[in-house]
Amino acid sequence: MNVLLVSANTERINIPTLPFGLGLVAAAVRAAGHQAVMLDLMTAVDPRSAIERAIREQRPDVIGISVRNIDDQCMQSPRFLLDQVTSVVAACRACSQAALVLGGAGYSIFPAAALAYLGADLGVCGEGEVVFPALLSCLECGDHPSDLPGVYAAGRSARAQRTFTRTLDALPFPDEDLWSLADPNDPDLWVPVQSRRGCLLDCSYCSTAIIEGRTIRARSPRLVAAEIARIAQAGFRRVYFVDNTFNLPPSYALELCQWITAQRLDIAWRCMLYPHAVSEELVRAMAEAGCVEVSLGFESGSARILRAMNKRFLPEEVRRISDLLATHGIRRMGFLLLGGPGETQASVEESLAFADSLHLDTLKTTVGIRIYPDTPLARTALREGAIAPGDDLLFPRFYMTPGLTVPSDRFTSERA
Repeated sequence: MNVLLVSANTERINIPTLPFGLGLVAAAVRAAGHQAVMLDLMTAVDPRSAIERAIREQRPDVIGISVRNIDDQCMQSPRFLLDQVTSVVAACRACSQAALVLGGAGYSIFPAAALAYLGADLGVCGEGEVVFPALLSCLECGDHPSDLPGVYAAGRSARAQRTFTRTLDALPFPDEDLWSLADPNDPDLWVPVQSRRGCLLDCSYCSTAIIEGRTIRARSPRLVAAEIARIAQAGFRRVYFVDNTFNLPPSYALELCQWITAQRLDIAWRCMLYPHAVSEELVRAMAEAGCVEVSLGFESGSARILRAMNKRFLPEEVRRISDLLATHGIRRMGFLLLGGPGETQASVEESLAFADSLHLDTLKTTVGIRIYPDTPLARTALREGAIAPGDDLLFPRFYMTPGLTVPSDRFTSERA
């Protein structure tokens, strides 16, 4: 089949992004014997014209549309981003009879609600590299794919069962067209790499387990290092690990760093650390392998609030890890998430003072927590009447303890 894959994201939240998930799906579609062309609307001056031109040239049988973000998670002035995707769906409908299939991280959190809102035909959740080619095979044979695990169909209320492959080594890396139009000299561009999926930490507000499952599944460290070498050979020198927790499990993270170092690459990379189970041996290995910046999501400086969030660490451990990173020359971007259940003005002040004491390179503070379905925070919000029964939460809802104040200059701060 002839497939057009469209990345609908045009937002540069935090950093400009390449459509990594869509690139993985494109590689899997090609491996299954179909034709696949990617269209990244991030680089399109006129998205509608770009869509029309791509459809005219490719004449697709199926159009896949990747939905990365539902909103910007900002309680103070929330931006609902699905209306941008509505325009993409409308443009596709206007000039093609192809089946429209939704996917992507944002879509996977709200599969039924987003499918209904956007008016597409089908949606896929779980391992897109497995589910989407299986969906194409069904359509090619004239069968309806609604009974496939991970597939949602318009007008059908059944909840699709998601499945996750046990080993990521069975899945392809993205083809070169993921970065073929990107500028290797753009200092803001970091090429995404993924070594692991899944999270078993169960933080009270987090949607990662909904998207990727609760079991950590990893690629071979040797293959990940080889993929980074391939990216470097293409001229790119900045890599971003999109793994939710780079340091878990610690033995895997250490082995991966050793494999990267063995490649002797002139690269710099960033990652996200969960501030627990981080040894000096691992931090040293990260620095030797080219790590230059870490996102340290400690979220609070109050031990009481950390327990309420179901975090597995205490402020003292955050401080130890932060100091280790600084000692080895790795920049630290910290994150505070204020306003959740149990938060008081005293705990807010405690968190701000704690963050100041770490002397981070950058601190980002979020006030009010986006409520996602099927999370402990959603159950708390429902019990307290903060959300209504039956609210699918597609339109952003936030949990915020009344009466808290945070100085506006604390939302983002950066050291010179």
